Amino acid sequence: MTSLVEGLQGKPPKGYPKGYPFVAGRNNVIACAKHFVGDGGTDKGLNEGNTIIDSYDELERIHMAPYLDCIAQGVSTVMASYSSWNGNPLHAHHFLLTQVLKEKLGFKGFVISDWEALDRLSNPRGSNYRSCICTAVNAGIDMVMVPFRYEEFIKDLLSLVESGEIPIARIDDAVERILRVKFVAGLFEHPFSDRSLIDVVGCKASFPHLVREAVRKSLVLLRNGKDPMKPFLPLDRKAKKILVAGSHADDLGYQCGGWTISWNGSTGRTTIGNTILDAIKEAVGDQTKVIYEQNPSAVTLDDQDISFAIVAIGESPYAESAGDDSKLIIPFNGNEIVKAVAGKIPTLVILISGRPLVLEPTVIENVEALVAAWLPGSEGDGITDVIFGDYNFSGRLPVTWFKTVEQLPVHAENNLQDSLFPFGFGLSYGK
Repeated sequence: MTSLVEGLQGKPPKGYPKGYPFVAGRNNVIACAKHFVGDGGTDKGLNEGNTIIDSYDELERIHMAPYLDCIAQGVSTVMASYSSWNGNPLHAHHFLLTQVLKEKLGFKGFVISDWEALDRLSNPRGSNYRSCICTAVNAGIDMVMVPFRYEEFIKDLLSLVESGEIPIARIDDAVERILRVKFVAGLFEHPFSDRSLIDVVGCKASFPHLVREAVRKSLVLLRNGKDPMKPFLPLDRKAKKILVAGSHADDLGYQCGGWTISWNGSTGRTTIGNTILDAIKEAVGDQTKVIYEQNPSAVTLDDQDISFAIVAIGESPYAESAGDDSKLIIPFNGNEIVKAVAGKIPTLVILISGRPLVLEPTVIENVEALVAAWLPGSEGDGITDVIFGDYNFSGRLPVTWFKTVEQLPVHAENNLQDSLFPFGFGLSYGK
């Protein structure tokens, strides 16, 4: 997380006061560290769930370290989490937001709410809005994300300040923090974006190349040959025939995942880019025939001229609670397609997912090679760069890959001895 803060804001000079926001110049932007705190440790991994940890010392030991690093790098803002700690919502948690984050850790930027987070502080959601505003602001929320009820919010906030339920000192503190970040970012000198930068950000200039590089470096090779002494990859780009199959072989929406174009993402040609199928067609030789069937027919599977198959499977796009899944089974009959193809043709499986999924033993045993491609986004070429041998695999698992969901949760500090693939695992060519 710290490297992302530095990449966005720039690196603070030596001796810069700890805890104060820092932005290097007009070509940099303010960063936000989120979601404070324990968002990644909720019970059963549920979105907006409850992090159950008995003591603050344990919460600090497990979840606070990234925020200490970000504050040391001058992060400008911190977003509170929808989640709770031992049943107490973070947006209403004075101890964590004010006593810990602002006072103990010395954070001098501003704390921002998540989208419509104040509505979630009451049941039914959205009720008792005045009370929710009072609770959150007094807990330490400085800037509130109010997409729809802003007129009601302004009216209730003014009333709460006039009545003394929210002290004017709390408002002064919030305003001071917000202005501090704006001054550091130079917003008063340059209130609008620099349009001369249009050609160097977004989908122009070097952006696709950076994405392609990121894809190459994030791929994790989990299996390469049924016999380790006879590696299957890299693939022969001059093969006579190649079968490409699977639900994720020709779908940019699946490659990009959630929070892409729309909230939960979608399927199809949702943006500009190359699918895995597009990239394969570009990478192979002129004499190579690429056959694409999402769910191959028996006739195709019996074709003796097919040298090998590339099957791309994975999960559908999601964001937040739509991704809550207690089974983590590969959808769209992914396992069945792999079994059918790998039973007839030497097969590379490319898994497109934002997390480990259940890989059936029969699938692992039957495939020649397996690559975790995560969510490669718009540049499918980053995958073909590596599977055809132009670059080596360098990615390593950032998590333990479980065998069954019954083994969850798994923490890196007590890595499973009986895992499918351990934390940090990843093969490379020649290793």
